[in-house]
Amino acid sequence: MAIYLVQHGLSLAENIDPERGLSKEGMQQVERIAQGAKVNGLVVKKIVHSGKKRAEQTADIFNRYLQAADGIQPTKGIAPKDDVIVFAQQLLPGSATMFVGHLPFMEKLIGYLTTGDENKTVLAFQNGGIVCLDRAEGDALWQIKWSLMPDMG
Repeated sequence: MAIYLVQHGLSLAENIDPERGLSKEGMQQVERIAQGAKVNGLVVKKIVHSGKKRAEQTADIFNRYLQAADGIQPTKGIAPKDDVIVFAQQLLPGSATMFVGHLPFMEKLIGYLTTGDENKTVLAFQNGGIVCLDRAEGDALWQIKWSLMPDMG
């Protein structure tokens, strides 16, 4: 098993929704990715989100399809500008946990986990996209096993 990082779906502008919930297009993006994850047999034990409305809505859609055994919960430490190094130290490779968050945090986290440098961009996230990472026992760095993004073109 691995961990899964997800950038929330496309959100509404702040002047339309001050909490920046998902737009209709954002909901559709996340639905497509969640459906694809289910069809391909993704098993998630727990879904954790930042607590922001758009991340919670994204987590809810994924859970509707993946039915995480331990459900959904908000967590601290994955907001857009949180410290990726502090967060990375808590990650367990075999946890089968999905983390739903934001940019730039998610891209920085992947950079740090795979290269040891949070300022190296190794993957460009898309709204609603999911990235699977894993780490072999004894390895310091993680590997990207696969990703699924809304815009494959």
